Amino acid sequence: MAARPTIGSVARAANVSRQTVSNTLNAPERVRPDTLQRVRTAIADLGYQPNVAARQMRTGRSQLLAMRIEPTRDGVNGVVADRFMHALAESAQAAGYRILLCTATDDASEIDQYRDLNATMSLDGVILSTTHDGDPRRAWLRDNDLAYVSFGRPWVSALPDSPAEDAHWVDVDGAAGTRAGTRALAELGHRRIAFLGWPNPSEVGRDRRSGWESAMAQVPDAGDLIGAESVDSIEEARVVADRLLDEHRPTAVVCASDTLAIAAAAEVARRGLRVGSDVSIIGFDDTPAARALGLASVSQPLLEVANRCVDDMLFQLTGRGTEAGGQLLEPELRLRESVAAPASGSAPDPASPALA
Repeated sequence: MAARPTIGSVARAANVSRQTVSNTLNAPERVRPDTLQRVRTAIADLGYQPNVAARQMRTGRSQLLAMRIEPTRDGVNGVVADRFMHALAESAQAAGYRILLCTATDDASEIDQYRDLNATMSLDGVILSTTHDGDPRRAWLRDNDLAYVSFGRPWVSALPDSPAEDAHWVDVDGAAGTRAGTRALAELGHRRIAFLGWPNPSEVGRDRRSGWESAMAQVPDAGDLIGAESVDSIEEARVVADRLLDEHRPTAVVCASDTLAIAAAAEVARRGLRVGSDVSIIGFDDTPAARALGLASVSQPLLEVANRCVDDMLFQLTGRGTEAGGQLLEPELRLRESVAAPASGSAPDPASPALA
């Protein structure tokens, strides 16, 4: 039977001192980011588990964090939520915490779940997701003295009893991602660049659309904006993409998700056209499906989001770690064969101030 991993075995695997491992668990703000990630990886690989019972007796904390999981949706972008939850569980486990998952249909039922879990399990905190304007969950958590941090901004306005600045959130700059994709297409010579997004209400959808709009405002001879909306379903998005291609004939389409990008690609192919050389397509989330199909996409730094969420939680609970302070992380555009210069267009002047 293999010996149970210890702080010493983690230190050897990560090539650091035992004190560095201890700091990673209890005072991560003292550890350099690259070393912190290396130690956390060693902890996960070895399956090291701190003595939670001893820590609970010492601190009076349950070491439990709750999080709501979203209902099952289209299998394409469900991968994103899975990747984030896995990264969050690893990061929390490395810090000596466990994630309790719950389901809920709306904000009110989610709050009910947290109330019940806190009464029976004495939660230390909550990880929020799917944030939106006027979110009542933050106020309830503050009123009940539960620490929280969200993957997602508080958005436009807060409820009347919310603080002017809610610092406990980490998010990815969706506008920066779609802006980068639109600019990349414009630099190749595209002018008729459409956007396929989500219908309101969707704060994330509006954010991603705004990046496309701001980039198109810099494109010379772009003409009127070409936009369409669909729910995040391949079947329904194909109907919308079919109409978009028929009515507007864009040379490129920037999409709010990989689900929408796959639907657009399917409609391009159905017409006997080639994705990339005939119509360029860029998705969002860089899912395995997009990579397998050669679709360009915007990748979110989900591991970094998870680590920063846990660091903020540690800051609130122990005074150690690093407060999120409202962190907006940059995504990365991954160009693939679905992006090419327009077949009938000419490349723009690289010195054009609109594209510089």
